[in-house]
Amino acid sequence: MGVSQHGRTHRLDLADPTLREWECTVLSADPEQGIVLDRSAFYPGGGGQPPDHGVLLWQGVQTRIVGTRKGDDLYLIPAEGDPLPPVGTAVTGALADERRTLLMRTHSGLHVLCGVVFRDFGALVTGGNMEAGEARMDFNLPEVPSDFKARLEELVNSEVTADRAVAVKVLPRDEALALPDIIRTQSNLIPADEQEIRIVDIVGLDVQADGGTHVASTAQIGKIQVVKVESKGRANRRVRVRLVN
Repeated sequence: MGVSQHGRTHRLDLADPTLREWECTVLSADPEQGIVLDRSAFYPGGGGQPPDHGVLLWQGVQTRIVGTRKGDDLYLIPAEGDPLPPVGTAVTGALADERRTLLMRTHSGLHVLCGVVFRDFGALVTGGNMEAGEARMDFNLPEVPSDFKARLEELVNSEVTADRAVAVKVLPRDEALALPDIIRTQSNLIPADEQEIRIVDIVGLDVQADGGTHVASTAQIGKIQVVKVESKGRANRRVRVRLVN
């Protein structure tokens, strides 16, 4: 599929995560399968980041988009009962801005958390999940100090206020996998046939393979609260966080 294309859809979301409105054309529209566009900024979900919501505007009509489905094409799922734009229709796509922005801030915050835990505690990620403004991440951490929760929150927010740039680049597979510690999960989740790998670099803190959307610098994340640290087995710790501003 590549980094910029999914089936017939050119993905705008990864090229410019600040894009919220764009013009496009309907390539397919089916009540069971969904809607396929020639160009789309809807993030389809993956890597723990949920899909975007938004609308398609056409000929004075609005079609709400409430999810996505990945297949040979990238299918947008309309709200039940909403009309489908006919094939060939020129439409305006628009994302739910507040949701997308909060998801970007949350996702970048998780990369800061991951970078701090890897750097200061030597732990890899074993799982995770996020919603807009809150998330959890699991780490291979058999033992933690008694002040781990407070210490982790201080370390993470120190990196946020450092205003580190968040840079994105796409590298050939062999070049990307040659980077040290590029896989921060305990198992390698990159498909074996993926020949281009997208790299997200929080400059000076964290470099890893990632396919989601991010803010441009850590200061845009806002303050992160470590809500809870839980034991999930003999060697696993679950860290729950949320954004508080």
